[in-house]
Amino acid sequence: MIHHDAAFIVSSSGKDSWPESDLPEVVVVGRSNVGKSSFINALTNRKKLAYVGSTPGKTQLLNFFKIDNTWVLVDVPGYGYAKLSKNQLQKLGQMMDEYFGERENIACVVSLVDARHAPSADDLDMIDYFKQTGRQVIVGATKIDKVPKTKRLAALKTISRDLKIPLKFIYPISSTEKTGFDEICAAILKVLGQDEAKEKVKAESSKPDSASEPEKGTEAVEADSAQK
Repeated sequence: MIHHDAAFIVSSSGKDSWPESDLPEVVVVGRSNVGKSSFINALTNRKKLAYVGSTPGKTQLLNFFKIDNTWVLVDVPGYGYAKLSKNQLQKLGQMMDEYFGERENIACVVSLVDARHAPSADDLDMIDYFKQTGRQVIVGATKIDKVPKTKRLAALKTISRDLKIPLKFIYPISSTEKTGFDEICAAILKVLGQDEAKEKVKAESSKPDSASEPEKGTEAVEADSAQK
């Protein structure tokens, strides 16, 4: 895996504390227990860039990280966590609506789903929202190492079918085995138009894992055309 120059910028609770930047932003979304922090740490090849806790629902702010001084990774609160109070949920909803509705820097969304299970109703709602707003979406199927190798392709096909996104745009990843991250990073860089950096990723990437061999994509899908 490639080591990236990654640095924490700021945690934000609203528009008044968004960082002033012209860099494109890649937003990581997913359920509270899908492994977002582990994904960020593995993607950047940094052990403690993002907080990894045993209790889901800890992230309640927008966390901004500058990557290679060319783009920004944004970790947003996980959805589907029921133990937050009604007031907390309302605040989170307002913060998310404001960010997705008004932030012009957003270039694409990385939507994480658990490879062990079919996408949840919350996963489907989020993808539908991004389709309606025309966001480009990259789907990462996390915890693929916990799926038997003989069942991985079937699991990815289930995700593709339920989300109505082509299989080649579903990226199997494992934060434990550190597999699939060079491929999903290449997809991010292609969306951002950073072709030179993308070629570097291709040249230095490790051998592909077995889960990605049947149908390995190198692009993102534009959500509003995913059903075509």
